[in-house]
Amino acid sequence: MVNIEVCGAYVDFPVFDARTRSLKKEVLGKVGGTIGTGAKVPIIEALHDITLSVAEGDRVALVGHNGAGKSTLLRLLAGIYEPTRGTARVDGKVAPVFDLGVGMDPEVSGYENIMVRGLFLGMCRKQMHKRANDIAEFTELGDFLHMPMRTYSAGMRVRLALGVVTTINPEILILDEGLGAVDAAFIAKARRRMVELVNRSGLLMFASHSDELLLELCTTAIWMDEGRIRMSGGVHEVLAAYKGVSA
Repeated sequence: MVNIEVCGAYVDFPVFDARTRSLKKEVLGKVGGTIGTGAKVPIIEALHDITLSVAEGDRVALVGHNGAGKSTLLRLLAGIYEPTRGTARVDGKVAPVFDLGVGMDPEVSGYENIMVRGLFLGMCRKQMHKRANDIAEFTELGDFLHMPMRTYSAGMRVRLALGVVTTINPEILILDEGLGAVDAAFIAKARRRMVELVNRSGLLMFASHSDELLLELCTTAIWMDEGRIRMSGGVHEVLAAYKGVSA
């Protein structure tokens, strides 16, 4: 059974060279949370006492301002970070999508990157060979797929990466924000593939600043604030509360 159980989890980052407030501010902005005091080595409390339970079939949105701890929580669930205290148990194969460009090589062709990115996401070569034509058709890149990816525009790279991502069959799909950055002429087609991807996944955790995407893809939501869960519930209710405070 696919599920996620997190109980009293903390994620702390010691800052060993924090001689200036600007460095502390920079680190805090990247991981979220708060800066602990009273210790010889400053500690970034990126996540504070997180407890949550997510079951198969759940579609969970993560909302909050930049630095609130959304990405840190997703990386905890993906196994990139270990809890400093508490526990985080994830049952199921995780497909983490934090950056569309991660796992792609600018020096090789688009076709080769289809394989590279697929392997990075946990697929095998046989699976990616079967999907290659569908991905190529989706991207509409034509002969550019035979060229090195360094010759691509930013929009072309997004098309290629999104084409690969939306062909996987994840048990647990972890999406970080940035997936809405597709050019206007391509976005409707891309969104259809995103919906199909989410429908194939056993469980979804999705962090985004796009209310439209969250409302379309998710049914429940968690509001992160300074590394803590401030509110959880239905996606409409949580978004309304978050927007009310942020307004």
